[in-house]
Amino acid sequence: MRLVLIGLNHQTAPVEIREGLQLACEGDARWFAELTRLAEVREALYLATCNRVEVLARVTDGERAVAALMAFICREVNLSAEQVARCLYVHRDGDAVRHFFRVAASLDSLVVGEPQILGQVKEAYRRAVDHRATGVLINRLVHRAFRVAKRVRTETGIADHAVSVSYAAVQLAKKIFGDLTGKTILLLGAGDMAELAARHLLGQGVGRILVANRTDGRAAALADQFRGTAVPFARFFEVLPDVDIVIASTGAPGFVLSASMVAEALRRRRNRLLFLIDIAVPRDIDPAAGEIENVFLYNIDHLQGVVDANRQRRGGEAEKAEGIVAQEVTAFESWFNALEVVPTIVALREKLETIQRTELERAGWLERLSDEERRRVEVLVSSIVNKILHDPMIGLKEESRQKDALPYVAAVRRLFNL
Repeated sequence: MRLVLIGLNHQTAPVEIREGLQLACEGDARWFAELTRLAEVREALYLATCNRVEVLARVTDGERAVAALMAFICREVNLSAEQVARCLYVHRDGDAVRHFFRVAASLDSLVVGEPQILGQVKEAYRRAVDHRATGVLINRLVHRAFRVAKRVRTETGIADHAVSVSYAAVQLAKKIFGDLTGKTILLLGAGDMAELAARHLLGQGVGRILVANRTDGRAAALADQFRGTAVPFARFFEVLPDVDIVIASTGAPGFVLSASMVAEALRRRRNRLLFLIDIAVPRDIDPAAGEIENVFLYNIDHLQGVVDANRQRRGGEAEKAEGIVAQEVTAFESWFNALEVVPTIVALREKLETIQRTELERAGWLERLSDEERRRVEVLVSSIVNKILHDPMIGLKEESRQKDALPYVAAVRRLFNL
């Protein structure tokens, strides 16, 4: 097949190396120009994300191509030979196909089942096509990878369970409220996990976000980012009656939201449900607040328990997904192996049909026959040609399924002077 995939990811390289390589990859035109200029490379695609950088290439000589690609990467990002040996992995032919399918299906991601990687693969493919760096093999491979990703999403539950604390909080909120449309959130503190949870909640259609932070500038900046409203931290309790969900992550040394504050807010909101998410360590919300009727309080340990259980569930679904990948790798290899023999089959048929046509034209005695007699002769000759072609064609196709067609292709081309 002469397909090579070379790269590094979160499992093989520290973040400082991944960052350097990813930054180097951002010069699209230069990278594609350099890759396609390598004598051994015929098609190329590179995928650069925060957790992986990979080059997929159709090549003319496997070992020389690997050496050339390694030298290219070392040269572009100033990696030492020792770093290359430690960080880079190389996959060839069927293994390269399997790896690429697993990447597109999010089976090789830091968080198995995350949806972002498929969009990143599509963007990488778009760039490669824009730079005319792909051809028949990579085009077919990428579109097959899209099919694999779709099958994994629809035939398994690999993306059904939250495996981050932030997303687990959102899933719990959906269970409590059902529909999150129009709900109001208060971000109490502006930590990274709180911000990420807010992003997930916005994706579920929540109506308004309020931000209270000890640093007013940070609160205002985050509120602007979410098209929300900043409120003074010292007076956040005044907006509690208007809030449906509180995400607390202040990093304060003690409780900033007391049970009495929650009870007063609930009284003023006429006992409508209130969901409190405390992802701060130490905790921001008095645990006694969780004892109040119609108040649901979850802390970081509760959410981590949900995440751990869901990781186990995803692991089982990942096994089903690996089976889908194996099926699709086999199907792709069958397509490629058949592709190897098709030009020879076409050339053989064209040669015999040309001989048939030439000999019939040279046979002057056919002119003395009636139209019906001449048609019968042509049908007879065509039938003989088809019977001669039948066994070689079937044999080549069978050998292509056994992945050992090249010696037979070479023999047929030699014997028939194709």
